[in-house]
Amino acid sequence: MSAPRPFKVDIPQEKIDQIYARLRCASWPAEPDDAGMWQYGTELGFLRSFVEYWLTEYDWRAAEAELNAWPQFMTDIDGIDVHFYHVRGTGNGRALILTHGWPGSTLEFLGMIDRLAYPARYGRNPESGFDVVIPSLPGYGFSQPPSRPIGPRRIASMWRKLMIEKLGYRRFGAHGGDWGSAVSTWLGADHADVVAGIHLNMVASWSRDRHPPESDDEAEYRRELARVQSRDFAYHHVQTSQPQTIAIALSDSPLGYAAWVLEKFNSWSDSPNGLDDRFRRDDLITNLMISLVNDAAATAIWLYRGRAVEAATGAYATLRVDVPTGVALFPKEFIPYPPRAVAERTYNITQWTRMPAGGHFAALEEPCTLSDDIRRFFSFL
Repeated sequence: MSAPRPFKVDIPQEKIDQIYARLRCASWPAEPDDAGMWQYGTELGFLRSFVEYWLTEYDWRAAEAELNAWPQFMTDIDGIDVHFYHVRGTGNGRALILTHGWPGSTLEFLGMIDRLAYPARYGRNPESGFDVVIPSLPGYGFSQPPSRPIGPRRIASMWRKLMIEKLGYRRFGAHGGDWGSAVSTWLGADHADVVAGIHLNMVASWSRDRHPPESDDEAEYRRELARVQSRDFAYHHVQTSQPQTIAIALSDSPLGYAAWVLEKFNSWSDSPNGLDDRFRRDDLITNLMISLVNDAAATAIWLYRGRAVEAATGAYATLRVDVPTGVALFPKEFIPYPPRAVAERTYNITQWTRMPAGGHFAALEEPCTLSDDIRRFFSFL
């Protein structure tokens, strides 16, 4: 079996120039005269300012240096070249894999590596450190896309091979939000012989269709989930049912891709005063660029179809996770959290933490509190 090989981000200047050229010649649409508060979607005023910053102040080469600050590797898993970070911490081989989602990237977790790997720098016990592994999902960022859509369950089996066969760990923990939550869930369900526990910041109620509501809280949860799906899941339906149609548009237009993604960051985050109050523009742009420079804006959304194909087999209907499960509940997560009693139908919940602030992109929004909750949960590892 081939060993992981070192990797460094080094994008040809020609590719960067192509993206900037498309931004400079982009066509801007009309906007309703009562637009405001993102009520029609991405606001043109914000987007114009954002693109101007992108073109005049953002420095991709500085971003590359930040991405290259931690050790990165490539390795073949099931015929797919997978990109990942691997940082050995001070916890005597305690291993933790962190999985991002859409429209995110490994960038989400870079601000947590130091805290998780080297806790003594933050006044914590050095033995509570982890070896941190952060892979790019297949078809995302620097990972090769699969030949056709695959789902979270298949990816979980790939992560097992990464951790056990490629990196030599005998046991590890897993954390994720968004698609990372689904992948981590399947790690706990299918691979309990090597997965010590999972920690999530987004939780689906896999059992909601198999049981009538058993409490007023559960009934209200289902109503709120239905409202969110009706109001905010148009992107999800498109990316599941006709992924290639929107993929072509997003791949061809950096402006369009930015509008599509930034609307999600605005809607799903704990940012009452706007995106600039919660995120650095440089981070938002780097997250976009990681997809654009790799032509991954299209292949990243294949995962939605892959999940639908897996669900059609009926596998999700009987999903059960018996390994210890920790949940960090962030107040502005856009997908409602089920009541704990509902979540416990699927998960063996052993830690349930209501976080003081943060939303869907918890690792970027609240890296300190999320890192602390992960460390507390995996104290048994």
